[in-house]
Amino acid sequence: MLTPPSLRDLFLLRKDVIFLNHGSFGACPRPVFAAYQRWQRELEAEPVEFLGRRFDALMADARGALGRFLSADPSDIVFVPNATTAMNIVARSLPLAAGEEVLSTDHEYGAMDRMWRLVCAARGARYVRAELPIPLPSRDEVVERIWERVTSRTRVLSLSHITSPTAVELPVGELVGRARERGILTVVDGAHAPGQIPLDLGALGADFYAGNCHKWMMAPKGAGFLYARRERQPLLQPLIVSWGGERSTGPGPSPFLDDHEWQGTRDIAPFLAVPAAIRFLEEHCGDAVRGQCRELLRAFGERAAGLGLQPVGVGSESESLQMRAFSLPPGDARALQTRLLDRWRIEVPVIPWNGRSLLRVSVQGYTTSQDLDALVQALGQEIP
Repeated sequence: MLTPPSLRDLFLLRKDVIFLNHGSFGACPRPVFAAYQRWQRELEAEPVEFLGRRFDALMADARGALGRFLSADPSDIVFVPNATTAMNIVARSLPLAAGEEVLSTDHEYGAMDRMWRLVCAARGARYVRAELPIPLPSRDEVVERIWERVTSRTRVLSLSHITSPTAVELPVGELVGRARERGILTVVDGAHAPGQIPLDLGALGADFYAGNCHKWMMAPKGAGFLYARRERQPLLQPLIVSWGGERSTGPGPSPFLDDHEWQGTRDIAPFLAVPAAIRFLEEHCGDAVRGQCRELLRAFGERAAGLGLQPVGVGSESESLQMRAFSLPPGDARALQTRLLDRWRIEVPVIPWNGRSLLRVSVQGYTTSQDLDALVQALGQEIP
């Protein structure tokens, strides 16, 4: 196992910036990026051979590796550019009727809030958000606070597995189980989960699960996936209608794969590089490295408390992540983020959320204690 300084050498990150924002767009390691570029060169060497005759087999191999990583049948997974695309496929496909409700929380990614508002408004449905206080209460209380908003009109339960603004893991397993008993469709936004926490999508049982490979799995940008339970796949309509299901070369492996995987000419190299990303993750950023990252965040949290920063999440779920959010004293969030970058060369998000400002710190195997020392020093100067 490599130490953090030598592990950082395997990334393309700039040396003059302290990068504490892995959670936004990830960071692709050099060997994974090289695999991605090899696939691009192979595509350009014979595009017709690559896209016209090898496409199905190449994508099947990549999906096979991803399926093993997610403990899911590869036939129930399609590659998409990102989790947002996957969530839109689901939201725009589901048969919502006037008066029905989509239930979520006030900790969701803002773009998904907007998506559900638009979809619900177009169909006369209602988007309902359960309010969860911070610090987040116990796991059982979170379940009850969300479930108490379920009504006879609730058609869809849409939740983040790990929330984006507040960096907490929600108890999706318990809620998915309850929803299935009530006949409520479940949609999980897992943008931050793959590569950060163990996943068994088959056991989780969600009807639909959207994930990114470019964040904590460290694949190239443009690699995400949509998982759909076999019996729910007929509900989904492709966002882009192309030759899927009617290709002259013959049918694809399943209507779900054929409709959503074949979208005309596009660069599939990010998808094909996912197996290389999985290998890198397993070889260089396994349990020991994730433990080091969690310890770095724990130590940072102790020092940040002296500056008046309070953690959003509490308990074992929060402490098991490599991303943590802290509530800041009142102030201009965007201005603070700009000062941290311009004056201190620290890339870290400061997020306006529900009338608060949150500092979200992400650490990966390349992060050092000196990086977080620099953040503590900068915050000591920048927070009044």
